[in-house]
Amino acid sequence: MVRQGLALASAIGLAACATVPVSNEIPVSSFAPDCSTIASFLDSVVTEGRAVGASTLIWKDGSETCFENSGLASREDNRPFARDTLVQVFSMTKPVTGVALMQLWEQGRFGLDDPLYWHLPEYKDLQVATDIGSDGNPVLRDPSRPPTVRDALRHTAGFTYGDSGEPADRVWAQLEPLSSDNTLAEFSERMAQVPLRADPGTRWIYSASVDVQARLVEVLSGMAFDEYVAANIFAPLGMADSGWKRDRSDLGRLARIYVAGENGTLDPMPREDWLQANFAGKPMTMGGSGIVTTVDDYMRFARMLLNEGELDGERILEPATIRLMSTDMLDPRITPEDRSWLTGKGTGGFGFDFFVRTAPPMSAEENRGTVGEFFWDGLPSMLFWVDPGQDMAVVFATQKIPFDNALHRDFRIAVYGATYAGVPSE
Repeated sequence: MVRQGLALASAIGLAACATVPVSNEIPVSSFAPDCSTIASFLDSVVTEGRAVGASTLIWKDGSETCFENSGLASREDNRPFARDTLVQVFSMTKPVTGVALMQLWEQGRFGLDDPLYWHLPEYKDLQVATDIGSDGNPVLRDPSRPPTVRDALRHTAGFTYGDSGEPADRVWAQLEPLSSDNTLAEFSERMAQVPLRADPGTRWIYSASVDVQARLVEVLSGMAFDEYVAANIFAPLGMADSGWKRDRSDLGRLARIYVAGENGTLDPMPREDWLQANFAGKPMTMGGSGIVTTVDDYMRFARMLLNEGELDGERILEPATIRLMSTDMLDPRITPEDRSWLTGKGTGGFGFDFFVRTAPPMSAEENRGTVGEFFWDGLPSMLFWVDPGQDMAVVFATQKIPFDNALHRDFRIAVYGATYAGVPSE
């Protein structure tokens, strides 16, 4: 098995005597990623049928350290998973949206603790759904307080994604806020009619709050969301291959998404839905999903974050803002039970559109990583992380559904080694 094979090389790259300074001047054990180990891992992923194709790009200590790829972007076309392959990142769109909104915060357009309805009036009379009444409708009550912009940034507003089975989801199913036929303005009007699942600030609930962030960007900037991101993030960073709406010529570079079947097969997902959303003039541009990009383009975004908001002379955010976004913002009173599946990503919490590691791995089964790293991932098993302690950023690209956290765990072992502690050295 891959995991057993990697365990044999668990100490690869570790050098306990060396240290790398981080921004708070606390050293961590240094290491150098072993590109051959990573390449062998990607090859094993493909040969063992865990993915049809994959690639990774690692930037460390100011330069590119590894680019490795294996397998096919499209099995049906016998097209390799190459460096210029376009991938759908799904929820790795969310950190881009958070950066866009925080640019407007730096300009003084809003306060983090402003109630949402100050800027989006449709959210003024939100209520919490507690049960389903005898008439089949949700039983509602007033929330303990209104949700704030900060709540929207850290998934504590009480919003839903329509997938919980809780009472609020009945209204979501009726209104379909994220239908591709809606504009972001129409999404927001419908979303404001969906009851909250909990009082703001009391639970971490992964939700459409990032799409609310996107609507805030539109209202506060006076620009369409995708146009704002293109002008203020993609263009300054040189991310020419990144965006929501695509040209049909891109199909020759677009990786197919493969769905894992119960019998271990990987079957191509039909492209009709993607083509309809991207080529048929559908109005929705989600803040929580939708970006198509390459590993090189997304690495430019990751390097900007690693460099505390600047890349190649272009300042996207101030260093203090990056540090704020990558700081755990969850109230300690939010219990593990009230953090949903976030706990499965490691020991940590959540900042603004990022998971934030706050403690070293607590078990051999937990994903390897360094205290202070921040990251997010995407439904087709996409992953990126920023590790300031190691002066490193990593982008891992594949297109496999359902989301495969075990694949991410094994990839991190290939990068760090199975025994990497991720804590300051003594």
